[in-house]
Amino acid sequence: MQERRNSSRKRSFLKGVVYYNNHLSSAECLIRDLSEHGARVQFGSVIGLPDTVELHIPARDQIIICQVRWRKGDEVGLAFQAQATSTGEAVGPVGDINTRVAALEDEVTRLHRQIAELRREMKRLRGED
Repeated sequence: MQERRNSSRKRSFLKGVVYYNNHLSSAECLIRDLSEHGARVQFGSVIGLPDTVELHIPARDQIIICQVRWRKGDEVGLAFQAQATSTGEAVGPVGDINTRVAALEDEVTRLHRQIAELRREMKRLRGED
């Protein structure tokens, strides 16, 4: 079999958490292989993931935006897109960061609207209209 990776991978046994659906969903995983450009992660069972996820590696204090490259049973191959530090400072391709910032700004706007709606509903229920 021909090796297609750009960097060597190292076996690992790190705990990870994959976040998706704007952090509304998550799944714990075991990081089995790790390289500079990607990882092979294993879940407790077969899981359906979107094409883009965030991999959190608590032991390394890393959050990495990843593209799903392949799926096989309970294992998934991830290609790293951009990385963020624990302070939320993103490191990686500018286009990915700009896209992520725009998505987060949209999410903040949506949440502000939802809070305002909930406050109006609370006032209505209290009879403070």
